Amino acid sequence: MLIFSVALVALMSGALFYAAQAPVRNASSPAEAAAPSAPETAGVSFALNDVDGVSHDFSEYAGSHSLLNFWATWCAPCRREIPLLKAFHADKDAHGIQVIGIAVDFAEEVAIYAEAAEFNYPILVGEQDAMAVAESSGVDFVGLPFTMIVSRSGELLNAHMGEIHQEELDHIAAVLGRLDAGVIDTATAKSELKSL
Repeated sequence: MLIFSVALVALMSGALFYAAQAPVRNASSPAEAAAPSAPETAGVSFALNDVDGVSHDFSEYAGSHSLLNFWATWCAPCRREIPLLKAFHADKDAHGIQVIGIAVDFAEEVAIYAEAAEFNYPILVGEQDAMAVAESSGVDFVGLPFTMIVSRSGELLNAHMGEIHQEELDHIAAVLGRLDAGVIDTATAKSELKSL
């Protein structure tokens, strides 16, 4: 009986911890409650430290489209997509898209991993602050990895949940290329990026 009671208390504590981490939404109508949330159109703005503890403001990367890739050292899908993101970033001159890694992790662990991974794009570290970046932009933090697609003007266009693949990066580059060429507007780009 004692073992059962301890197990029950542990289970309830875990459930309460999980519930406390879940975002709370207030909907003013049943229709709003049923509808999926869409990213807000406000500009993305934040400042986070790099692995050396130096603070960087997102405005430093103004002038190019950005992929904000949220990841962690303990996340296997995150580690799998890093070589792909490095190759995509290496081709930045062709598509004009800046990759920025945002680690939801401890700075010490990220610094060790970053040295071995030899990133060719900026790595910022945030723990809870990194999750707040996504949440302040209207993206529900549901797990890692996920990638926010931000326009040159700093506007969140959409977010991709889960591991990203080459075909999805190609789609993002094609949509943003058409946006730059004036073939489509921002609203159309957002709509086309919803298919990710």
